[in-house]
Amino acid sequence: MEDKEKLEKIQMCRHSLSHVLAKAVKNVFGKENVKLAIGPAIDNGFYYDFDMQSVSPEQYELIEKEMKNIINKNEQFKRVELSREEALKLFENEPYKIELINELPDEEPISCYYLGEDFVDLCRGPHVECTAKLQSYAYKIGRISGAYWRGSEKNKMLQRVYVYAFADKKQLNDYINQLEEAKKRDHNKLGRELEYFTTVDYIGQGLPVMLPKGAKTIQIMQRFVEDEEERRGYLLTKTPFMSKNDLFKISGHWDHYKDSMFVLGDEEKDKEVFCLRPMTCPFQYQVYLNKPRSYKDLPMRLGETSTLFRNEASGECHGLIRVRQFTISEGHLMVRPDQLEDEFKGCLDLATYMLKTLGLYEDVSFRFSKWDENNKEKYIGSKEEWEKVQGEMRRILNDLNIDYFEADGEAAFYGPKLDIQIKNVHGKEDTIITIQIDFQIAERFGMYYIGEDGQKKLPYIIHRTSLGCYERTLAYLIEKYAGALPLWLCAEQVKVMNISENSEEYAREINNILQANGLRSVLDVRNEKIGYKIREAVGQKIPYMIIVGDGEKENNTISIRGRGNENSSGLKLEDFIARLKEEIKTFKR
Repeated sequence: MEDKEKLEKIQMCRHSLSHVLAKAVKNVFGKENVKLAIGPAIDNGFYYDFDMQSVSPEQYELIEKEMKNIINKNEQFKRVELSREEALKLFENEPYKIELINELPDEEPISCYYLGEDFVDLCRGPHVECTAKLQSYAYKIGRISGAYWRGSEKNKMLQRVYVYAFADKKQLNDYINQLEEAKKRDHNKLGRELEYFTTVDYIGQGLPVMLPKGAKTIQIMQRFVEDEEERRGYLLTKTPFMSKNDLFKISGHWDHYKDSMFVLGDEEKDKEVFCLRPMTCPFQYQVYLNKPRSYKDLPMRLGETSTLFRNEASGECHGLIRVRQFTISEGHLMVRPDQLEDEFKGCLDLATYMLKTLGLYEDVSFRFSKWDENNKEKYIGSKEEWEKVQGEMRRILNDLNIDYFEADGEAAFYGPKLDIQIKNVHGKEDTIITIQIDFQIAERFGMYYIGEDGQKKLPYIIHRTSLGCYERTLAYLIEKYAGALPLWLCAEQVKVMNISENSEEYAREINNILQANGLRSVLDVRNEKIGYKIREAVGQKIPYMIIVGDGEKENNTISIRGRGNENSSGLKLEDFIARLKEEIKTFKR
């Protein structure tokens, strides 16, 4: 309770500071030149959206200085309640406030807060009594970015001013230092520098081009996943990248997911309308439907490395984390009711194994995503059906002793799910793996099986990923390891380099032996100084460098330099190969 009260006080101070910012911006740029939108508190401070001219980094100091002046004047926050007519009159020159006022309930008074005598904002509050209460707070404008009003590309682009705000200067400085470290690890920067991927404007937002290193790393993960799924009884499928929209009308995606799909054609003009697939499930169901099924055929586990397409808003696209085309380890299990718990546990065990092998497990949290009964149009099925299945899923999660939190409104339209969540270096959370219980769609496709009693029955369907989106996973791996991926995942595990022309042939022999032993070795025999070649390999975060000169050639040995500043000479190549194989085997165990 004490922590909750402390957090509420911090957020109240941050929100009060957002009003100080709004007043400061009006004072600096002129009241008539700035229109106010919204300014909520967030985890690291607050932001405020303004309709105004672009603000340059050189002007940040002017705004911060004016904020300090307002705080030092000890201006009062004063709450007033107005009728709709009074509020509309008061904010007649603030179009975004007018829009918000018109959406408020008629019967309730409208709350506003004055800051001093010359600034007022539409706000529910609460706020501190006066700006003197904010004097101990440390704040700094972090960045300014574009943000569409209400998040819609159809609306005007506003200037969003982000401000970091903490209870004292030490906390602020600690946070800024964390941000600097995050920038070094940001996959969107580091992944490009290390040549994992690139993006091209004339290809489009959210459509990254995987460079050879990135493509190789994804291939390594993909093969690992497919081999492990096969070991666990999954049957491999390969299905089309597109279909007629008839398929998605049966599944319900056309009614509930159409806005996120790439649609090829016009229903009113074209005889056939096609869609790029946003998921594989309705395609894989056809494997089940290919012939009649008995209870003895279940569970049926189908897996596919699927390329999917989702029409993300361009403003939401970010590096490899949120893209419009991606590849995923997608699977669907058709199970009898008595098999549901064991198969769900098997899906989670597979996901956990993958995350632990990659070294990401310690960074994840578990979210039980439920429907929102106040927004029934988003879902199919009755309240009774949802409560029954959600109760069943909660029981399974409790049996597994998972530390999870519940979230209303995050379920798929056809059933609840367990989302395994992970944060990027900037604290933005996304889903990396999901396991869903579907109690709806089997009936839509007539996916019956003959039970032991000879009667037709419907299976549950478990939708799951074992690793999730490969592009997103690669992004998190780059950030987790600051680009220095574990040896088994590295596209380039060893770089062999010669000191002089005399040792070039020996370097080639070593590289060939390494490759023959299944190690991903590359050769650098360029006519460059060895110091330059080493620095370049270090910058590319190559795990091991083999350096050979006349001495190594004469003694049939190698010298190595490891990524962790290890330097060894006089080593036998076969001993080094055995060591690398053991390092790979140990990490993947």
